[in-house]
Amino acid sequence: MRGTNNLIGAVNFITFVASIPILAGGIWLSSQANNTECLRFLQWPILIIGAAIFVVSLMGFAGACYRQTWLLQIYLFVMFLLIAALLGFIVFAFAVTDRGQGQVVVDRAFLEYQLTDYSGWLKDRVGDADYWAKISSCLRDAGVCSGMGRTVRDPATGTLVPESADMFYQRQLSPVETLKSGCCKPPTSCGYTYVNETLWNPSAAVVVNDPDCSRWSNDQQQLCYQCDSCKAGLLATLRHSWRKVSVINVVILIILVIVYVVGCVAIRNNKRMDNGETHGEARMTKARPSRFQF
Repeated sequence: MRGTNNLIGAVNFITFVASIPILAGGIWLSSQANNTECLRFLQWPILIIGAAIFVVSLMGFAGACYRQTWLLQIYLFVMFLLIAALLGFIVFAFAVTDRGQGQVVVDRAFLEYQLTDYSGWLKDRVGDADYWAKISSCLRDAGVCSGMGRTVRDPATGTLVPESADMFYQRQLSPVETLKSGCCKPPTSCGYTYVNETLWNPSAAVVVNDPDCSRWSNDQQQLCYQCDSCKAGLLATLRHSWRKVSVINVVILIILVIVYVVGCVAIRNNKRMDNGETHGEARMTKARPSRFQF
């Protein structure tokens, strides 16, 4: 019977210890005087998640170690809400990422993405001006486009030079580089002339009806961060990431269900032990002879 309490206590002790650096990181972010928009955008979710794990884990640990049934009952109620929320998020993640396929471009090894390829809540959320201002601020702070450039060794001089246009066009882009492709270069339809990965010269010979062509800037702080292609690149990256995270969430959901079942068994065992001790004390009291009996 004590094994279930020990298991619940051990699991919650581990999550309790893990919540401390999460909570400390959120507090540290909120204490920075030079917080950027991106850091302010991230600090509250980190603080809320860290505090929630801290309180729930402490509740489960104390309830299991000290056999406090009422604490375990509150703990299991919160766990039930968490399981329901996680299950809802898994269904939601698959629902909002069911659309969005890259478009094949002639003479390009990589795909390009258009915002019109997507629909629903996720597109509306990313397309919101206020929300996108925070996201684009995070992209700039993270230096997303700084890793776009590659160099190769010139066989004639032996020096490192930027890769050629043909080499760039044949590059196989990872899901993260898909985001870079949308945000760090103009769309191929604009017909801009390649200088390097983040420097392109406009071509007067090509005229297309694409607003992203006028949004592009060779200013390294601007680039195509306000382009629809950048938003589409983010959606493509989110789609790939959320699908992978959903698989991990299914594993976490199974673990939480197992912990929930063990917690239910622990409560039942605690009640049995409490009832057994009460009945045992009652039998001992009943069997003990009175000192006034003759």
